[in-house]
Amino acid sequence: MKTNNETAEILNDLVQINNDRIEGYQTAIDNLKSEDNDLKPLFVSLIGESQQCKQALSKELSLLEEDTDEGTTTSGALYRAWMDVKAVFTGHNRKSILENCEYGEDAAQKAYKDAAKEEGLPMHLRELILEQKATLRQSHDKIKQLRDQLVES
Repeated sequence: MKTNNETAEILNDLVQINNDRIEGYQTAIDNLKSEDNDLKPLFVSLIGESQQCKQALSKELSLLEEDTDEGTTTSGALYRAWMDVKAVFTGHNRKSILENCEYGEDAAQKAYKDAAKEEGLPMHLRELILEQKATLRQSHDKIKQLRDQLVES
């Protein structure tokens, strides 16, 4: 069985990943051209999805009497900075935005997969992590589908 501190660290890593997603999708919204505004409702819903995940994780942290991290991961911050720099060269086109979003979704899937593998997690937390991973996987697949449609066109 993991200590409360070790469990809190795992949960806070997932909180940070969700913070990355929130900021990443906000960056994507900010970079949308008018012809790509049809993506905005999707990105707004994905922000809401991460806010719900974060809220559930925060509730569990509160039960452990631990604070919820409000920051983002270092790699997430670097990723967003890279996304901004790349956009200068690519002109914020639809394909590059979707590719960047898919890259972020891949990172979230890896973080959730790693967290679910942690030994000694209470079963209810492992189930929460796996449920959130499945939800985020659907979002990943939607982003990938939209990106793939551009490649096929």
